[in-house]
Amino acid sequence: MSVLVTESLDLETIEPGRTTRVLLSLTSDALGQAIQIPVLVARGKRPGPVVGITAAVHGNELNGIPVIHHLFAALEGKPLRGTVVGVVVANVPGLHAHQREFVDGTDLNHIFPGSQHGNVSQVYAHRLLHQLVARFDFLLDLHTASFGRINSLYVRADMSHPKTARMAILQKPQIILHNRASDGTLRGAAMEQGIPAITIEIADPHRFQPKYVRPTLVGVLSVLAELGLVRRRPPRPGPPPLLCERSYWMYTDRGGLLEVLPQLADRVEAGEVVARVRDAFGDLRTEYRAPESGVVIGKSTNPVGQTGARILHLGLESEPNSELRRSEPPPLANPPPEPEPETEPSE
Repeated sequence: MSVLVTESLDLETIEPGRTTRVLLSLTSDALGQAIQIPVLVARGKRPGPVVGITAAVHGNELNGIPVIHHLFAALEGKPLRGTVVGVVVANVPGLHAHQREFVDGTDLNHIFPGSQHGNVSQVYAHRLLHQLVARFDFLLDLHTASFGRINSLYVRADMSHPKTARMAILQKPQIILHNRASDGTLRGAAMEQGIPAITIEIADPHRFQPKYVRPTLVGVLSVLAELGLVRRRPPRPGPPPLLCERSYWMYTDRGGLLEVLPQLADRVEAGEVVARVRDAFGDLRTEYRAPESGVVIGKSTNPVGQTGARILHLGLESEPNSELRRSEPPPLANPPPEPEPETEPSE
C-alpha cells in the first residue's frame, strides 16, 4: 500500500472513507536522514471530531501499538463520522534503542511542550505537539510501566474536568487516578491547548499483552462511540474502577535484594508489611509497611534494589462523599450524534 510522506499532517487533504498510512517527518538524524513517525489516519465521509491515540512516547512501552493496530483493523471499511488518528510510535529513536528515553537520554514525557529552538529532544517534543497532536480534539495517550516495574490497567485523568472524567470512566480500567497533569507530560500539554486528554497505563513494558490490549481497545471504541464516530456499543460488563484521589511511590532507605509482596490492584492496610529487603547472604535486613491504607497501582519487579529503589505505587481511594464522586460526568456528546447505520466495528 502507498504511504504518504509529509512534514505536516493536513487532515483536510486525507482521502475520506479509507485508512491512510502516513510517515510524518519531524526532525533529522546526524546523517541528515528524516526521523519519521508512523501514523494511521481513518477519515470518515461525514464531519465529526478528531480523536488521536498516541503510543510509545516512551520507546519501551509497547502495548499501545497493538491497540492502535487492532483499532484500525476494526474501523477498516466501516462507516465513520469524524477522524481517528493513530500515532503508532511517537518516540521512534527510543523504540529503536529499546529504551524509555529519547536519543539524548531525555524523558520526552517530562519536557512538553518542548521548545522550537531548544536541544534535540525539546525540538522533537515541540514538533510532535504542534505538527500532530494540536490537530486533535481529544487525546488518548497509551503508556505502560517502565523496565523493572509492572502496572495495573489504570487511567490517569483530571476527574474534576467533565470530559476527561467521562473518557476515563468509559475505559472501565481497574483503577482511575485523579491527576491534573501539570508535569510536562504530553497529556498536560494537550490539556493546556484545550484538548481533553487522558493517559491509559496498559500493564507492563516491552511486551505485547493481549489480556490488557483487548479491554483497552474496547474502552477506546467506547469513547469513539459516545462521540458518534462509530455505532453505539453495549456497555462492557464488570466492576466499576477504583477511584484514587492521589498516589505516591514508596522507596527503600537501604539497598539489598527486594521482594514486594502484594499483587497489582490489591488493597493494603496501614501497617501491613508490603516488602522485604535481604542482604547478599539471604539475611532479612528490613521490612517495609504501608504508611496508610490504599491500593497497589504498580510495583517493582526488579529484586536488585539500591538505596532509594522503588517499592510500590500506592493509590489512596477517594472517600464516598468526595467532590470527585458527587456527580456523574455528562456524556462527551449530548445527545451523541448517530453515524451511518451499518455494521458495528468488531473488537
